This record gives sequence, structure tokens and C-alpha cells, in this order.
Amino acid sequence: MATLFTGKVLMANRERDEVETERELGRTLENKVLLLYFGSGQCPRCQQFSPLLKDFFLRLTDEFYVERASQLVLVYVSRDETEEQQSAFLRSMPKRWLAIPFGDAFKRELELRFAVSEVPAVVVLKPNGEVIAGNAVEEIQRMGPACFRNWQEAAELVDRNFLLAEDFDDCTRRSITDPIRRLKYKLDKKTEAKNRERKEEGEEFP
Repeated sequence: MATLFTGKVLMANRERDEVETERELGRTLENKVLLLYFGSGQCPRCQQFSPLLKDFFLRLTDEFYVERASQLVLVYVSRDETEEQQSAFLRSMPKRWLAIPFGDAFKRELELRFAVSEVPAVVVLKPNGEVIAGNAVEEIQRMGPACFRNWQEAAELVDRNFLLAEDFDDCTRRSITDPIRRLKYKLDKKTEAKNRERKEEGEEFP
């Protein structure tokens, strides 16, 4: 999958850090389903769909909902008119999203390559770059997170949910950027805080 982004730059959401595609992004995309979200914060249809996509993504990757994040990566390909509009939209979306920098001509290349003529559009790709779904907007609206299982099977992903804890932590240490590592730390702290609250309330949990 990294070959799709060879020589290109991706941005970590809400950070100025650039992702070095050949090294770091290659590890990030390995054995994962990639979503290319073509959208705009000003498009009325996108304004209706984006909250659904946000919830969809969080329910598959956020430790508040799942013990192990699903093998899923999302790259935002915007049609926003200004960099400020793109930044404002991304601030309302999950921090784990990646994005094509504003004004990068690569966005047009992706639109042509995947025949995207209108937004919102979600192109679903296998780790090798093959298309699973040309536009999964309707599927996501209809099925929610359940449709990821279909994509996982189509992509023939190796299920990593059975990794030993130390292996998972090691993978985390090799995550693509410090902001994402900091995000995991914050989520861990959030989970610990919730567990403490439940203890104080006398609830039992594993």
C-alpha cells in the first residue's frame, strides 16, 4: 500500500508532523484496510455523513469501545476551499486520521485514479492497493461497523487480535508519530480513570 504514497506526504491530524511514507507509513499500512475519504466540511451531504464516519471509525479503533484497534487506516482527501476550512473540519474528527496536505496536487491524482466525481465518497482498499469498494458510503450508512468484517475477509488480513500483550506494546512503540503515541497514552489514562470511578462506585470488572 505504501507504493500508492511513494514520494508523497501525509499529515497527522491536528499536528504539523509529516509522515515519511517509505518507512513509517509502510509499517502503518501493513496488513490493514485503507479508507480514502473524499469529502468537504462545507458540503451538505458530507455534513450529514461525516459524523457517521467518525462514529464508525471510533467504534472500530478507539479503546473506549474496543480492546484492540481494528486493522484500519483512514486518509482524508479534502475538497475544502481553504486550508483553514480543512483544518477546522479535521479538528472535529478523530486524531488517528491522516490527511493529504491542503493544496497538494496528489488529491486530484487520487480522484482520477479512483473515479471520484462527487463527495462524500469512501474508497476501501486492500493492503496491496486493490479496490474492495469504490464507494462505501451507502454500506457504512446501512451496516455501520459490521461492514468492516466483510472488508477484513476480502482483504485476507491476518487477524492480530491474538497478539501477546508485550507484542502489542512493541507495535505501539513503533507507531508512526509521537502524537499517535501520546494519544494512546491519553486513552490509557482515560481507561484507568474510568476503572477507578467504577471501583469507587462498587462495580466489579475484570
